[in-house]
This record gives sequence, C-alpha cells and structure tokens, in this order.
Amino acid sequence: MSSSGPKQAIFAGLAEVAQALGHAHRLELLEHIAQGSRSVEELSARANLSFANTSRHLQILRRARLVDTERRGKHVLYRLAGSNEVVELMRALGRVGERNVAEINRIMTDYFHARDALEAVSRKELISRLRDGLVTVLDVRPEDEFALGHLPGARNIPLGKLEHRLTELPADREIIAYCRGPYCVLSFEAVAALRARGYLVRRLEDGYPEWKAAGLPIEAVA
Repeated sequence: MSSSGPKQAIFAGLAEVAQALGHAHRLELLEHIAQGSRSVEELSARANLSFANTSRHLQILRRARLVDTERRGKHVLYRLAGSNEVVELMRALGRVGERNVAEINRIMTDYFHARDALEAVSRKELISRLRDGLVTVLDVRPEDEFALGHLPGARNIPLGKLEHRLTELPADREIIAYCRGPYCVLSFEAVAALRARGYLVRRLEDGYPEWKAAGLPIEAVA
C-alpha cells in the first residue's frame, strides 16, 4: 500500500500542528494570545522570555497556522488563527493530560484543588445566575487584557490590587471569579484570598477565551 496517500498527507499536517504545540512556552504564548492580539514585545514580557526566543516560538506557531499576524502602525500583532478551534484544542489537550499524566494530576491536587476544593461554576450556571441578577462577576486579569474583552458586566480588579480594593466587592452577594483559562492561577489565588476574608466566592470553570469560543456575549472597553 502507498505510504503517501491522502490520509498520510493529512496525518503529516496534523503532526506539524502537534509538533507546534509540543513546547511549554508555546502553550503559554497561545494562552496569552487568546486574551487578544499582542505584539512580540508584549508577549515577550508576559511570558518572561527573550524577544528572540519569543519570535522563534511564534514563527513555529505561525507555520502551523495556529496564529496569524496583522500590522498596526509599526507593530506586528499576533492573534489566534481560527480562535475557537485553537481554544478547544488547548482545552482538549488539557483534558487528556489531566486524565493520563500523573504529574499533572499531582499539581492539580497539590496546588489548584488545595486552593479551591469547591466545584467550579459552569458557563451554563453562570449565564442563569447572571440573568437572575444573583452574582457579581470578577475579572482578575490585568487591566489591558480586560480592556480587550471580558464577560458582560464583569468588574476588573487585578489580583495584585485585590487586597487594596476589597471595598468594591459586595460582602453579601456571591462573587464568581475568572481569569485567562482553566490553568490560570490568578482566579485560584483570588478565590483563596477572598474566602479567607469571609467573602462568598466561587470560580468559573475556565476563562475568558473559553467563554468567547462558546459564542457567548462579551464586552470590550472602547
């Protein structure tokens, strides 16, 4: 049988995508790009990588058509290519890893579950509670990410400023916190800090990119 038929060609293309995903730095860059379009300089600072290293990883992602570029003035910005599919691919990778990789399970238990043992709020549940006006939604990402897009009616208090802005949160109303995605530590840390101060708070099951990829309404700062 031929080893270069259409099926093999498709598998070769899929393998290129898989290879592009096969580095922790590139997965983190995709998480940052999922918040909104970013320049190489911004992504370098966010991921704590050198400019050259960031550029190299982005070119690999671009060759696999996981990201596209657009020019705005003097800057080249990177955005997800087929954002909904890439976000779902990342989520599927996470589900497989949680099921199959012992080290991931250990980290989930020792770090994430230790900070928030309660079941997270699903998107469906949050939509219902928002419709009934029962919750306050808290976005703990940095201000610039919030400005690019956020859940409707969300309040933005970045994690680093939370302790000094507690008076902005209701003490008698449930708070639902979210951040960049299912493995973003910001919302876990926010939930732990707020519960320690007596607030009724839970965490959204994932983050802004997954909400947007599900076709749910979003807002942005003009």
